[in-house]
Amino acid sequence: MRHAGVRHAGVRRATGERGGIMPELPEVETVRAGLAPVMEGRRITGVELRRAGLRWPFPKDMAARLRGCRVMRLRRRGKYILVDLSSGETLLIHLGMSGRMLISGEAAGLFRQPAGGVARHDHVVLEMDDGVRITLNDARRFGMMDLWPTEALATHRLLAGLGPEPLGNAFDEDYLAARLKARRTAVKTVLLDQGIVAGLGNIYVCEVLHRTAIAPRRRCSTLTVAHIGALVPAIREVLREAIAAGGASLRDHRQASGELGYFQHRFRVYDRQGAPCPRPGCGGVIVRTVQAGRSTFHCPACQR
Repeated sequence: MRHAGVRHAGVRRATGERGGIMPELPEVETVRAGLAPVMEGRRITGVELRRAGLRWPFPKDMAARLRGCRVMRLRRRGKYILVDLSSGETLLIHLGMSGRMLISGEAAGLFRQPAGGVARHDHVVLEMDDGVRITLNDARRFGMMDLWPTEALATHRLLAGLGPEPLGNAFDEDYLAARLKARRTAVKTVLLDQGIVAGLGNIYVCEVLHRTAIAPRRRCSTLTVAHIGALVPAIREVLREAIAAGGASLRDHRQASGELGYFQHRFRVYDRQGAPCPRPGCGGVIVRTVQAGRSTFHCPACQR
């Protein structure tokens, strides 16, 4: 069901894992894709900050620095949305665990936001030159916004240590083999390391490891050439399928159209403890364990 006349381009999920689950690459890419048509090429004419910050304080003079800027393009780096501005700065957005981007206004094709429709957790409002309103709503306030020179974006403390994009050319079998070689750490832990590969999170790593029949606690140093060769295409396959499905809605993630994401209906193991393993001929049962404070779902019968 749509939220009272407002289009959603965000994600909000809660599963009880240390307070919730942050959106992963497919959900963030879905948000970016939903915002791009209503922001790119438009000018920001109004900025309203309803608090001093979220997880961290907003940058100095943020409203003044945004006001009057034209949005050149929207990109994604790992789990961050990057809004390149005509001022030569880029607005970094991270949705935290409960952040949502709400699109409202009277431009063609958009829903009208009800009068007086300011929600309790609407913290940042951007007014575009065609009447569209972009609102960051974040109940838990674990999200963030920052401004940084576009040309120096790679030096930002949140981006500088990120590994390659899993859907990019820099992420291949040779790269992954070199990063996993001789590591005695569990493979799931390494794949969740944003310095190894950017954007992967708990849900999609669980799904990838099932598709490749690799046990999540298996040490990287014991992986074979065949295992490494299977991981890269499996990662790309899972992410592309999830993006095409609009991400996964475990509670109320919405695409920009207001629709739910649908990839949760294609989960093989995540959040399916007690269910039969979907691998043909396996006969095993999905179990849930805790690994580094996070739920791990796998099939002990076929994942070795």
